[in-house]
Amino acid sequence: MSSYGQTFAAWRAGAEGHWRAYTHHPFVEGLGDGTLPRAAYLHYLVQDYSFLIHFSRAWALAVTKAETPEEMRFAARTLDSLLNDEIALHVATCAREGLSEDDVFAAAEREENLAYTRYVLDAGHSGDFLDLLAALAPCVMGYGEIGARLGREAGETPYREWIDTYAGADNQRVCQEVGALIDGAVLRRLGPRPQTSPRWANIQNRFTTATRLEVRFWDMGLTP
Repeated sequence: MSSYGQTFAAWRAGAEGHWRAYTHHPFVEGLGDGTLPRAAYLHYLVQDYSFLIHFSRAWALAVTKAETPEEMRFAARTLDSLLNDEIALHVATCAREGLSEDDVFAAAEREENLAYTRYVLDAGHSGDFLDLLAALAPCVMGYGEIGARLGREAGETPYREWIDTYAGADNQRVCQEVGALIDGAVLRRLGPRPQTSPRWANIQNRFTTATRLEVRFWDMGLTP
């Protein structure tokens, strides 16, 4: 998705087959054609609520890792959107199934969820702003790419609300803004030829590892 920025396009290409395994996972295809079992979807939503709580913590950490007021403001806006908008979809959907937010918050995290969320947080704690962005990007951009594709291709499906959320103009704008944030952060820290930097391979590995963990997250969703 070139509209998500030059750095993302390079990271996406560098992740090779892992990216397609993530964005075309059987769980994703089940959302698009409506064959995903409802129990699997609800299990995913419960785990994704926990994921988004930790994802919010990671964006809060980004505020402290940022080097400019603009980076700080962006991270703070993203944190607010996660806590007050995206999580609302999970809460509302689970509520229709008889699960309160307290029930969802108290649910035990699966190992796949623990591995992914703690990896992202560790990337931020042990690295800098760019390390953290590379670990965060697969979720932001991947869901945007999945939503855009399913929005075009999916027919009648009970998961249209999920698809429309990530295919929608608001989310697509967020993906473009995050892409611009990443491009600016890379230029500021690595210069105009970032792929020649000694850091590039490690940052690419951050992105690829997080993408692999996204695949495992979808695998988890299929095994309630």
